[in-house]
Order: sequence, then C-alpha cells, then structure tokens
Amino acid sequence: MASEELIKRLNETIENIPDFPIDGIQFKDISTIFLDHQLYKDVIEDFVQFSKGKIDAVCGIESRGYLFGIAIASALEVPFILIRKAGKLPPPVISESYDLEYGSAVIETRHGQIKKGQRILIHDDLLATGGTTEAAAKLVEKQGANVSQFSFLIGLKALRGEEKLKKFDAEIYRILEY
Repeated sequence: MASEELIKRLNETIENIPDFPIDGIQFKDISTIFLDHQLYKDVIEDFVQFSKGKIDAVCGIESRGYLFGIAIASALEVPFILIRKAGKLPPPVISESYDLEYGSAVIETRHGQIKKGQRILIHDDLLATGGTTEAAAKLVEKQGANVSQFSFLIGLKALRGEEKLKKFDAEIYRILEY
C-alpha cells in the first residue's frame, strides 16, 4: 500500500544504529521521522488509508505505539485506547500476561474502554517476535471485541512475529520490512 516514494523517504530518514542496545542488534531509530512534519503526516495518511472504514477504535501499545496510533485514531475520528504495562493505569483494568525471552510480562487496559463487538486496530511501531502484540489481541478479545487489523511502521521479517498474529484472522500491515 505504501508508495515507493514514501518507503524511499523513510529509508533515507530512519537511522540505523549498529550494536544498540546490545552487540549484534541493528537498532532502527524512528525518532528522525518526527523532525519532518510532512513525512510524519504522510506516514499517518498511509496508515489511515489502510484502516479507513474498517475499524471502530485504535489500541496503541505502550509506548511507541502511541507515536502514530493517536494520530491515526484522530484522523479516522475513532477512539484511541491505551494498552500499558501493568500498574500504569488506574483500576479497574483487564490484564493479559505473556512470555518474554527471560520471564513474563503483563499488559493492561482500562475496563470498559473497549466495547463488545468493536472492530479494533492494534498499532505499534515495530513487529518483532509478536509476543506483546499477540497479548494485546488476547486482551481485546477478552472484552468481546474483534481484532480486525494490526499495523506497524516496521516489521522484522526474520523474527517471524507475523506467525503469532495469523490466528486472529486480521489484516496485517507494515510500511517497511527488514
């Protein structure tokens, strides 16, 4: 869906930082996108075109899922719902735990903000292994809503995160794939 020009501009803008945060990792610094208001607007418009008329609300995953998710929701004139790490939202909350490489984690959303039957877009900046996004989808389903779409600025193909999301029978979109 993204134009070749948008992909080219993003690839020229996003900085590749070798060996950060640990040796062997090629960190993609997306903060440079926010220095170019037109590029940011074009990214939002691309996401909006993917979701227009297909969703009732956007759920953004803490914290970088908020960077684009709030603007997507605003442009689509639908609610934006926070998905946060455990203990960051006031009660009552709905929780979902998931496994990490070493241990586990919990994400939460406020009870009652996701409505039964809503078509939900789950947005985050990056799809890596898919664990957090899978947990977010389970959190949405616990509340009787439907995960209709997933969107990401970047997908890391080698980490196969998309495999964990296929069971939700939702559209999966990423502008860039590495």
